[in-house]
Amino acid sequence: MNYKMIGKFTSLILMAEALFMIPALIIGLCLGEKSAISFLISIGIIFAVAVPLWLIGRKTDRRFSARDGFICVGLGWFMMSLGGALPFFISEEIPHFVDALFETVSGFTTTGSSILPNPELLSRSILYWRSFTHWIGGMGVLVFLLAIVPLGGGNQGFTMHLLRAESPGPEVGKLMPKMRQTAAVLYSVYITITILDIVFLLFGKMPLFDAVCTAFGTVGTGGFGVKIDSLASYSPYIQTVTTVFMTLCGVNFSCYYLLLLRNFTSVLKDEELRLYLGLIIGSTALIAINIRHLFPWNEAIRHAAFQVSSIITTTGFATTDFDLWPSLSKAILFALMIVGACAGSTGGGLKCARALLLFKGLKRNVSQMLRPNKIKTVRVNERTVDEKILANTNAYFATYILILIISFVLVSIGNDFSTGTNFSAVVSCFNNIGPGFEAVGPTCNFASYGVFSKCVLIFDMLAGRLEIFPLIILFSPKAWTSK
Repeated sequence: MNYKMIGKFTSLILMAEALFMIPALIIGLCLGEKSAISFLISIGIIFAVAVPLWLIGRKTDRRFSARDGFICVGLGWFMMSLGGALPFFISEEIPHFVDALFETVSGFTTTGSSILPNPELLSRSILYWRSFTHWIGGMGVLVFLLAIVPLGGGNQGFTMHLLRAESPGPEVGKLMPKMRQTAAVLYSVYITITILDIVFLLFGKMPLFDAVCTAFGTVGTGGFGVKIDSLASYSPYIQTVTTVFMTLCGVNFSCYYLLLLRNFTSVLKDEELRLYLGLIIGSTALIAINIRHLFPWNEAIRHAAFQVSSIITTTGFATTDFDLWPSLSKAILFALMIVGACAGSTGGGLKCARALLLFKGLKRNVSQMLRPNKIKTVRVNERTVDEKILANTNAYFATYILILIISFVLVSIGNDFSTGTNFSAVVSCFNNIGPGFEAVGPTCNFASYGVFSKCVLIFDMLAGRLEIFPLIILFSPKAWTSK
């Protein structure tokens, strides 16, 4: 166990977070907001923790195991969440620290679940920081560090351990020969899509501040809105633009790299992408038909497309109260909460790639039951899937179900919410969706839950964003032994 290296990476994460607070600080100072001082104090506290960690580990051996990578990611995200909660708490705009931590974790994990009844009451600097947490959490802070910081390491391969631990999906590969180049490509695409989204929103006459914050939530697939009604009060044009960009950000970002290389054939043949787009088109059509008695046809299609895109990409924006829709529409949206977006995107959920592997693995097993002597492999995109990946996918799914059940039971302790509310709250947080159904629906919030339930949901949000295992390893005593 390379404790000094873990400390060094944790310090880098905290320093990066402190620097990310500077734009919010500038906004607060320019507008003369009292919250500006909270960012100054937060930056000072974060550096007071980060600098000693950096000094201790600055000359450490860079050897890094897969275990170290998982611990580094889990610990880094936990410390980043604690630091990110400081401006909310110190400014007293969220006076209780657990609530501040809930809001911060929800932001960094791009969940979008909130304890705030009306975000419009927040100061501009705090509102900006709240939205920006989505953007930095969408692609991942360690991916950002790998892209800009010359970490070195020779042939130790520790950067691959970090990217594998933080990036979503059953398999993580390199787009470029070096991991730093891969991270740089990912963030280049990410920044480009963000800028394009802001430009298109400005064309719709959205105020600049609203456009920037909305783009952070859209591209990061987070869902924190700057208005109490999310995006319902904005024009159909802005809602349509957001629908398109949410859908784009649910796609595996490696597809965009392939498009830049003009490798259109590989993108068109990508089975996960076809499943993802097929689910969006099919679900939109079914829901539009199901809610046609509630809206004119053009509005039914627009609302259906928006909510399907918002839920499957786990963004969580809303243009209407879908909790009032018919049971079939809510059932479809609930199923999309589970499936989620593509692996390698900023979206959460189980991931279309895993759903595809689980289905093909089941199909293979049924075939082998009928013909025991026949050897059959699982193939995706015309390539044979390694049995280790299939085993890891099955293990992930089993752990996923177990955490859902345990969290549901724990959250149900000591509150009077309905079973539907509690279960949808867990599913929403664990899959990084944002709104659930009933008392945690799109027009409600999570403020009424007690401290214990909020702590369980905080764990769920982090476990969902980090794909479970980094947090399990982080809290496992055996992982911290030297052997």
